[in-house]
Amino acid sequence: MKKIFALLFVLALSLSLLVGCGGSDESLSKVEQIKKDGKLVIYTNAEFPPFEYIAGGKPTGVDIDICQAIADELGVKLEVKDVEFDSIVASVKSGKADLGAAGITVTTERQDEVDFTISYTTSKQYVILPESVEYKDITTLKNMKIGVQLGTTGDFVITDQINGYEGDDGEKVQGVLEGSGASVTQYPNANVAAVQLTSGKIDAVVIDKLPAELIAKNNDGLKAYELVYEDGSNTEESYAICVAKGNEDLVEVCNKVIQKLLDEGKIDEFIITHSTEVSE
Repeated sequence: MKKIFALLFVLALSLSLLVGCGGSDESLSKVEQIKKDGKLVIYTNAEFPPFEYIAGGKPTGVDIDICQAIADELGVKLEVKDVEFDSIVASVKSGKADLGAAGITVTTERQDEVDFTISYTTSKQYVILPESVEYKDITTLKNMKIGVQLGTTGDFVITDQINGYEGDDGEKVQGVLEGSGASVTQYPNANVAAVQLTSGKIDAVVIDKLPAELIAKNNDGLKAYELVYEDGSNTEESYAICVAKGNEDLVEVCNKVIQKLLDEGKIDEFIITHSTEVSE
Protein backbone atom coordinates (compact mmCIF):
# COMPACT_ATOMS: atom_id res chain seq x y z
CA MET A 1 0.00 0.00 0.00
CA LYS A 2 2.86 2.37 0.88
CA LYS A 3 4.49 1.61 -2.48
CA ILE A 4 1.29 2.47 -4.33
CA PHE A 5 0.92 5.72 -2.39
CA ALA A 6 4.55 6.62 -3.10
CA LEU A 7 4.08 5.89 -6.80
CA LEU A 8 0.96 8.06 -6.97
CA PHE A 9 2.77 10.88 -5.16
CA VAL A 10 5.69 10.78 -7.62
CA LEU A 11 3.28 10.74 -10.59
CA ALA A 12 1.34 13.74 -9.26
CA LEU A 13 4.56 15.62 -8.62
CA SER A 14 5.82 14.86 -12.14
CA LEU A 15 2.59 16.13 -13.70
CA SER A 16 2.73 19.33 -11.69
CA LEU A 17 6.31 19.91 -12.79
CA LEU A 18 5.38 19.36 -16.44
CA VAL A 19 2.63 21.96 -16.21
CA GLY A 20 4.95 24.37 -14.48
CA CYS A 21 7.74 23.95 -17.03
CA GLY A 22 5.72 24.84 -20.11
CA GLY A 23 2.73 23.99 -22.25
CA SER A 24 -0.57 25.76 -22.65
CA ASP A 25 -2.34 27.20 -19.61
CA GLU A 26 -6.08 26.99 -20.30
CA SER A 27 -6.77 29.77 -17.80
CA LEU A 28 -4.91 32.26 -20.00
CA SER A 29 -6.26 34.04 -23.06
CA LYS A 30 -4.38 33.56 -26.33
CA VAL A 31 -2.62 36.91 -26.04
CA GLU A 32 -1.66 36.19 -22.42
CA GLN A 33 -0.32 32.78 -23.46
CA ILE A 34 1.77 34.29 -26.26
CA LYS A 35 3.21 36.87 -23.88
CA LYS A 36 3.96 34.14 -21.34
CA ASP A 37 5.72 32.04 -24.01
CA GLY A 38 7.59 35.10 -25.22
CA LYS A 39 7.03 34.34 -28.91
CA LEU A 40 4.50 34.67 -31.72
CA VAL A 41 4.58 31.61 -34.01
CA ILE A 42 3.48 32.13 -37.60
CA TYR A 43 3.25 29.62 -40.41
CA THR A 44 3.92 30.80 -43.95
CA ASN A 45 4.93 29.43 -47.34
CA ALA A 46 8.02 31.27 -48.55
CA GLU A 47 7.28 30.70 -52.24
CA PHE A 48 4.96 33.62 -52.90
CA PRO A 49 6.94 36.82 -53.52
CA PRO A 50 6.67 39.63 -52.62
CA PHE A 51 4.49 38.45 -49.73
CA GLU A 52 6.93 35.76 -48.63
CA TYR A 53 10.18 34.45 -50.04
CA ILE A 54 13.61 33.34 -48.86
CA ALA A 55 16.38 35.94 -48.53
CA GLY A 56 19.55 35.52 -46.54
CA GLY A 57 18.52 31.97 -45.74
CA LYS A 58 15.29 32.89 -43.95
CA PRO A 59 11.68 33.80 -44.83
CA THR A 60 11.00 37.47 -45.48
CA GLY A 61 8.37 39.54 -47.29
CA VAL A 62 5.28 41.67 -46.79
CA ASP A 63 3.50 39.19 -44.51
CA ILE A 64 6.62 38.75 -42.37
CA ASP A 65 6.90 42.52 -41.92
CA ILE A 66 3.24 42.73 -40.86
CA CYS A 67 3.67 39.88 -38.37
CA GLN A 68 6.85 41.47 -37.01
CA ALA A 69 4.80 44.59 -36.25
CA ILE A 70 2.23 42.41 -34.45
CA ALA A 71 4.98 40.69 -32.44
CA ASP A 72 6.43 44.10 -31.53
CA GLU A 73 2.99 45.24 -30.34
CA LEU A 74 2.80 42.13 -28.13
CA GLY A 75 6.37 42.60 -26.93
CA VAL A 76 7.48 39.11 -28.00
CA LYS A 77 9.86 37.44 -30.45
CA LEU A 78 8.59 36.50 -33.91
CA GLU A 79 9.11 32.85 -34.89
CA VAL A 80 8.49 32.06 -38.56
CA LYS A 81 8.06 28.54 -39.90
CA ASP A 82 8.09 27.81 -43.63
CA VAL A 83 5.57 25.06 -44.45
CA GLU A 84 3.45 23.83 -47.36
CA PHE A 85 0.73 26.35 -48.22
CA ASP A 86 -2.16 23.91 -48.07
CA SER A 87 -1.23 22.90 -44.48
CA ILE A 88 -1.37 26.40 -42.98
CA VAL A 89 -5.09 26.74 -42.20
CA ALA A 90 -5.23 23.29 -40.59
CA SER A 91 -2.11 24.06 -38.52
CA VAL A 92 -3.59 27.30 -37.23
CA LYS A 93 -6.88 25.57 -36.47
CA SER A 94 -5.09 22.86 -34.45
CA GLY A 95 -3.00 25.36 -32.50
CA LYS A 96 0.39 24.50 -34.00
CA ALA A 97 0.69 28.11 -35.14
CA ASP A 98 -0.62 31.32 -33.63
CA LEU A 99 -1.12 32.94 -37.03
CA GLY A 100 -1.20 31.92 -40.68
CA ALA A 101 0.23 34.58 -43.00
CA ALA A 102 0.90 33.65 -46.61
CA GLY A 103 -1.14 35.82 -48.95
CA ILE A 104 -4.18 33.85 -47.81
CA THR A 105 -7.43 34.72 -49.55
CA VAL A 106 -10.50 35.00 -47.35
CA THR A 107 -13.07 32.45 -48.54
CA THR A 108 -16.29 31.08 -47.06
CA GLU A 109 -14.74 27.63 -46.82
CA ARG A 110 -11.74 28.90 -44.88
CA GLN A 111 -13.94 31.03 -42.63
CA ASP A 112 -15.64 27.81 -41.55
CA GLU A 113 -12.26 26.59 -40.25
CA VAL A 114 -10.55 29.72 -38.87
CA ASP A 115 -11.15 33.41 -38.18
CA PHE A 116 -9.55 36.20 -40.19
CA THR A 117 -8.21 39.66 -39.46
CA ILE A 118 -9.28 42.66 -41.49
CA SER A 119 -7.97 42.58 -45.05
CA TYR A 120 -4.62 44.27 -45.66
CA THR A 121 -4.62 44.17 -49.48
CA THR A 122 -6.54 42.87 -52.48
CA SER A 123 -5.44 40.88 -55.49
CA LYS A 124 -6.71 39.23 -58.67
CA GLN A 125 -5.86 36.05 -60.50
CA TYR A 126 -3.45 36.39 -63.41
CA VAL A 127 -2.44 34.09 -66.24
CA ILE A 128 1.20 33.64 -67.26
CA LEU A 129 1.62 32.70 -70.91
CA PRO A 130 4.35 32.67 -73.55
CA GLU A 131 4.49 36.06 -75.30
CA SER A 132 3.66 34.31 -78.56
CA VAL A 133 0.18 33.41 -77.33
CA GLU A 134 -2.59 35.90 -78.10
CA TYR A 135 -4.61 36.28 -74.89
CA LYS A 136 -8.27 37.32 -74.86
CA ASP A 137 -9.95 35.95 -71.73
CA ILE A 138 -10.30 32.66 -69.85
CA THR A 139 -11.46 30.91 -73.03
CA THR A 140 -7.88 31.30 -74.31
CA LEU A 141 -7.00 28.49 -71.89
CA LYS A 142 -9.17 25.93 -73.66
CA ASN A 143 -7.23 22.81 -74.61
CA MET A 144 -4.23 23.97 -72.52
CA LYS A 145 -2.24 22.26 -69.76
CA ILE A 146 -2.53 24.72 -66.86
CA GLY A 147 -0.27 24.84 -63.82
CA VAL A 148 -1.43 26.14 -60.42
CA GLN A 149 -0.13 26.25 -56.85
CA LEU A 150 -1.87 23.63 -54.73
CA GLY A 151 -4.55 25.01 -52.44
CA THR A 152 -4.55 28.55 -53.84
CA THR A 153 -7.37 30.56 -55.39
CA GLY A 154 -5.91 29.85 -58.82
CA ASP A 155 -6.17 26.13 -58.10
CA PHE A 156 -9.82 26.46 -57.04
CA VAL A 157 -10.80 28.67 -59.99
CA ILE A 158 -9.19 26.55 -62.70
CA THR A 159 -10.29 23.23 -61.19
CA ASP A 160 -13.90 24.49 -61.01
CA GLN A 161 -13.81 25.76 -64.58
CA ILE A 162 -12.47 22.41 -65.83
CA ASN A 163 -14.63 20.08 -63.74
CA GLY A 164 -17.72 22.20 -63.19
CA TYR A 165 -18.94 23.33 -59.78
CA GLU A 166 -22.01 23.60 -57.56
CA GLY A 167 -24.06 26.75 -58.01
CA ASP A 168 -25.89 28.74 -55.32
CA ASP A 169 -29.04 26.71 -55.98
CA GLY A 170 -27.19 23.42 -55.48
CA GLU A 171 -27.26 22.57 -59.17
CA LYS A 172 -24.09 21.79 -61.10
CA VAL A 173 -22.75 24.65 -63.22
CA GLN A 174 -20.73 23.82 -66.31
CA GLY A 175 -17.24 25.31 -66.19
CA VAL A 176 -15.98 27.53 -69.00
CA LEU A 177 -13.16 25.06 -69.68
CA GLU A 178 -15.19 21.89 -69.09
CA GLY A 179 -14.94 19.48 -72.00
CA SER A 180 -12.50 21.78 -73.82
CA GLY A 181 -9.47 19.53 -73.44
CA ALA A 182 -7.96 21.75 -70.75
CA SER A 183 -6.24 20.06 -67.78
CA VAL A 184 -4.84 21.26 -64.47
CA THR A 185 -1.62 20.25 -62.70
CA GLN A 186 -1.01 21.26 -59.08
CA TYR A 187 2.50 22.27 -58.02
CA PRO A 188 3.95 23.09 -54.57
CA ASN A 189 4.52 26.70 -55.68
CA ALA A 190 4.22 28.99 -58.68
CA ASN A 191 7.96 29.05 -59.35
CA VAL A 192 8.02 25.30 -59.99
CA ALA A 193 5.04 25.73 -62.31
CA ALA A 194 6.84 28.54 -64.14
CA VAL A 195 9.85 26.28 -64.76
CA GLN A 196 7.50 23.73 -66.31
CA LEU A 197 6.02 26.50 -68.46
CA THR A 198 9.38 27.72 -69.75
CA SER A 199 10.40 24.15 -70.56
CA GLY A 200 7.19 23.62 -72.55
CA LYS A 201 5.74 20.92 -70.28
CA ILE A 202 2.65 23.03 -69.57
CA ASP A 203 1.03 25.86 -71.50
CA ALA A 204 0.00 28.36 -68.81
CA VAL A 205 0.22 29.19 -65.10
CA VAL A 206 -2.56 30.79 -63.03
CA ILE A 207 -1.51 32.58 -59.82
CA ASP A 208 -2.11 35.85 -57.98
CA LYS A 209 -1.26 39.20 -59.60
CA LEU A 210 2.03 40.22 -57.95
CA PRO A 211 3.70 36.78 -58.06
CA ALA A 212 2.58 36.43 -61.69
CA GLU A 213 4.03 39.80 -62.64
CA LEU A 214 7.33 39.03 -60.91
CA ILE A 215 7.62 35.62 -62.60
CA ALA A 216 6.92 37.16 -66.02
CA LYS A 217 9.42 39.97 -65.38
CA ASN A 218 12.15 37.54 -64.34
CA ASN A 219 11.64 35.08 -67.21
CA ASP A 220 12.25 36.13 -70.81
CA GLY A 221 9.48 35.18 -73.21
CA LEU A 222 6.68 35.17 -70.62
CA LYS A 223 3.90 37.69 -70.07
CA ALA A 224 1.25 38.07 -67.34
CA TYR A 225 -2.38 38.93 -68.05
CA GLU A 226 -5.35 39.55 -65.77
CA LEU A 227 -7.65 36.52 -65.71
CA VAL A 228 -11.04 37.75 -66.90
CA TYR A 229 -14.19 35.94 -67.97
CA GLU A 230 -15.95 36.42 -71.29
CA ASP A 231 -18.20 39.12 -69.80
CA GLY A 232 -15.16 41.08 -68.55
CA SER A 233 -15.61 40.21 -64.86
CA ASN A 234 -12.51 39.32 -62.81
CA THR A 235 -11.53 37.41 -59.69
CA GLU A 236 -10.84 40.11 -57.09
CA GLU A 237 -10.02 38.71 -53.66
CA SER A 238 -8.88 39.93 -50.24
CA TYR A 239 -5.84 38.81 -48.25
CA ALA A 240 -5.93 38.52 -44.45
CA ILE A 241 -4.15 36.72 -41.62
CA CYS A 242 -5.86 33.67 -40.15
CA VAL A 243 -6.28 32.92 -36.44
CA ALA A 244 -7.80 29.92 -34.66
CA LYS A 245 -11.46 30.41 -33.78
CA GLY A 246 -12.20 31.72 -30.31
CA ASN A 247 -9.10 33.91 -30.07
CA GLU A 248 -10.85 37.26 -30.33
CA ASP A 249 -8.19 39.00 -28.25
CA LEU A 250 -5.46 38.07 -30.74
CA VAL A 251 -7.63 39.10 -33.69
CA GLU A 252 -8.19 42.45 -31.98
CA VAL A 253 -4.45 43.06 -31.57
CA CYS A 254 -3.77 42.04 -35.19
CA ASN A 255 -6.54 44.31 -36.49
CA LYS A 256 -5.20 47.25 -34.48
CA VAL A 257 -1.70 46.80 -35.93
CA ILE A 258 -2.88 46.17 -39.50
CA GLN A 259 -5.16 49.22 -39.46
CA LYS A 260 -2.29 51.39 -38.20
CA LEU A 261 0.00 50.07 -40.95
CA LEU A 262 -2.71 50.77 -43.55
CA ASP A 263 -3.34 54.29 -42.24
CA GLU A 264 0.38 55.08 -42.37
CA GLY A 265 0.82 53.62 -45.87
CA LYS A 266 3.33 51.10 -44.53
CA ILE A 267 1.87 48.04 -46.24
CA ASP A 268 2.15 49.73 -49.64
CA GLU A 269 5.77 50.49 -48.73
CA PHE A 270 6.34 46.84 -47.80
CA ILE A 271 4.92 45.71 -51.17
CA ILE A 272 7.08 48.15 -53.16
CA THR A 273 10.24 47.32 -51.18
CA HIS A 274 9.91 43.55 -51.47
CA SER A 275 8.81 43.66 -55.12
CA THR A 276 11.97 45.64 -55.87
CA GLU A 277 14.18 43.26 -53.91
CA VAL A 278 12.79 40.19 -55.65
CA SER A 279 13.23 41.80 -59.07
CA GLU A 280 16.91 42.67 -58.52
